[in-house]
Amino acid sequence: MKNKILNLLKESDDFLSGEKISEVFGVTRAAIWKYINSLKEDGYEIESISRKGYRLLSSPDILTYEEIKDKLKTEFVGRKVYYYDSIDSTNKMAKDIAHNEKEGVIVVAEEQLEGRGRLGRHWESPKKKGIYFSIILKPQVPPMKVAKLTLLGAAAVYQALDEIGINSQIKWPNDIVVNGKKVCGILTEMSSELNMINHVVMGIGVNVNLEENDILEDLQHKATSLKIESKGKVDRKKLLAAILNKFENLYILFKDGGETSQAIEICRENSAVIDKEVQVFSGSSKRVGKALDINEEGELLVEFDGKIETVFSGEISIRGIDGYI
Repeated sequence: MKNKILNLLKESDDFLSGEKISEVFGVTRAAIWKYINSLKEDGYEIESISRKGYRLLSSPDILTYEEIKDKLKTEFVGRKVYYYDSIDSTNKMAKDIAHNEKEGVIVVAEEQLEGRGRLGRHWESPKKKGIYFSIILKPQVPPMKVAKLTLLGAAAVYQALDEIGINSQIKWPNDIVVNGKKVCGILTEMSSELNMINHVVMGIGVNVNLEENDILEDLQHKATSLKIESKGKVDRKKLLAAILNKFENLYILFKDGGETSQAIEICRENSAVIDKEVQVFSGSSKRVGKALDINEEGELLVEFDGKIETVFSGEISIRGIDGYI
């Protein structure tokens, strides 16, 4: 009921009386008053004037479905949202509910207390300053093809940033960088049995409106935020919707036949590592080579001592010789 009242207020350019709202939904004016107060507690600025009623003045910077739906162009991705003000991990929650949910459902949090990235690394998630969400996916493809999904996520974030005027690059396989520093990480996790996928959960974390003091001092040489780099606050709702829109377009091609050429081309053309000397870490070992290309399987081709080898994502970490990239 609260969301229905909110939608009614959003659709009106003028005051709506409590009596009018009561008639529309068949509830008492006292109930309407309680729902209005609840919306105010959520951060909605609602003007109340005796004999006139209620008028919505502004909406809070929150990532609920009600706040992003008007910007969505998707058929199924993001059309059901589990929203949390604070949670341990969106990926963890998404994995817990994946069995009983359809694909495209997302879990969004304003804050993660135990956010993490690839290789178990901690992901800082300051409240209402970033975008932290996970998508439940159920593609009917061989499990070995799931690694490509990370590149779809990276390509979607790149396209969404480009749409809002921010130039970025993709650091294979799962990071987005702006001006040489990380602003986004992607963690893809799969549950499968033999040759059948039960579900895939893709977690995406974007440093959107973090200030410099929100980033740990020992990470400031390799991490940044969109606000820091663009010198202005970024609309989180617009960006989240754009990522979901771009991702669904790429994902439909993938789920209908494993097609990833468009996403791979985006990752290739906007790579932060191709044609650069890189360090390739695997466990405790380190090798230095030159990144040459990304093949059609989404694998990185690296030249080591004159010999070209295929590097799989897995437990591999790529870093630049003199810095993060």
